[in-house]
Amino acid sequence: MAVVDDEKAIREQICALIEEQQPGSHIESYAAGEGLLASGKRFDIVFLDIQMEGMNGIEVARNLRKQQGDTILIFITGIKDYVFDALDLYAFQYLLKPIDEGKFAEVLERAVREAARKKERRVLFIKSRNLTLDQSEILYIESRAKKVGIHTVRQTIEIYAAMDELEGQLGEEFYRCHRAYIVNMDCITEYDGESITLTDGDRVYLAKKKYGEFVKAYMWHLQNGGVSSV
Repeated sequence: MAVVDDEKAIREQICALIEEQQPGSHIESYAAGEGLLASGKRFDIVFLDIQMEGMNGIEVARNLRKQQGDTILIFITGIKDYVFDALDLYAFQYLLKPIDEGKFAEVLERAVREAARKKERRVLFIKSRNLTLDQSEILYIESRAKKVGIHTVRQTIEIYAAMDELEGQLGEEFYRCHRAYIVNMDCITEYDGESITLTDGDRVYLAKKKYGEFVKAYMWHLQNGGVSSV
């Protein structure tokens, strides 16, 4: 989960409420929406303030929708003026400050259930081919100049697409290990400081600057129900 609010006290309050109600949750907080977008990380649930310096929450949400279409957005704000903007962005809930802890608990519980439901069977829809792929069958995705190769357990599919766009559609079990590769962490059999080996025996590059972050993400993935093939 991610919490985005330019007020430190509010960020800390929301993070504490999440930890109290969903112990062990992976939570990251940001003081500005630009930080969330720049991280490139995928979150199932995002708590987002609307009135912030720089990019406001509505603008952040519009950009986030382009990157991660199925993220559950929960707006938290001090005014009601943005309700219809929030609805246009398919917001899951619109909470007013000061935060009512009882209401927050009810909304968080529903959001967690919805996130779990979405995870049951995630698909990747390829608009250019009118093709739907079960994400669990994708081993890795490879950038090939203007094309992208989607390697599945049965075949490799070539399409015209942007890696950033595909990354935004994929579930949290996928990791962008290199600008040219996205891997399914459930399909990793081995890794070192330079490469990752998948269950079909293919090896893909692991960017050196991403090694530490990858190990942290992979360990968290395994500890939270991911499948280990190592």
